[in-house]
Amino acid sequence: MTIQAPAMRQQFAAQAVIEELLRQHAGTPPRTAFARFFGYSPLSQESVSWYLGATGEIAVGRILATLPPEWTSFHALPIGKKGADIDHIVIGPGGVFTINTKHHAGKPVWVGTRTVMVSGQKQPYIRNAEYEAGRVTKLLRERMPLLPAAQPVLALVNPKTLTIRTKPEQVKVVADTGLRRWLLKRPAVLEVAELGQLTALIDDPTTWPTALFPPTEDSMLRFAALDVEVRTARTRRRVWSFFGSLTLCAAVFVAWQLLPTVIGAVLTGGTP
Repeated sequence: MTIQAPAMRQQFAAQAVIEELLRQHAGTPPRTAFARFFGYSPLSQESVSWYLGATGEIAVGRILATLPPEWTSFHALPIGKKGADIDHIVIGPGGVFTINTKHHAGKPVWVGTRTVMVSGQKQPYIRNAEYEAGRVTKLLRERMPLLPAAQPVLALVNPKTLTIRTKPEQVKVVADTGLRRWLLKRPAVLEVAELGQLTALIDDPTTWPTALFPPTEDSMLRFAALDVEVRTARTRRRVWSFFGSLTLCAAVFVAWQLLPTVIGAVLTGGTP
């Protein structure tokens, strides 16, 4: 009996990243009651980047879900033989778009023709986005030779600032808040019949390489539970930080009130 693989549209946003996060988190010792009370993160240092990546891809996935019906989004599509995946592929009248999501909340991002700098550190995002779009274009053109080339997009989630000094030649760099508007403004290049054929092609599991790992059972539910733990720990840290600051301010205030008495006692040789 042949078991048919599920359609690729069943992949949810951040699925590959979440599954890798859960694999890494499985080896993390549970927190002690003390650690939970004081808001220590349940994440290991190695898994923080995977968690942030997952939350970023989920945010972009929610934006893509608001596109009109003539647009279709796919997520976490396997590419290559080493577990790599395409964060999102979006198809619509405006063409085919490969979207690489990067979560840099609160950080300044600077973009040049071939360079992306995040908090002053150079990142290979332009090269990687071009490479992904090239691989997808090659793969899809094996079935649809006349298909327009996929447009690489770098979607930045909640950056502090986004400064584009010089636009990259191929890659569109956009903050998540402007992604939907930019997609809808693309000129039409695909007909309805082509979109139907392309949707079926991308949805077909045989179009794509086999994923390196089998799907993780209940991965989204497990991630949601972990996400609650992370957010609760963050809230606890903020509360303790607030009370710590409040205590410090109170101590400074009391010391300031007592300062004249102490100075007077010192000058008169008495005991405060």
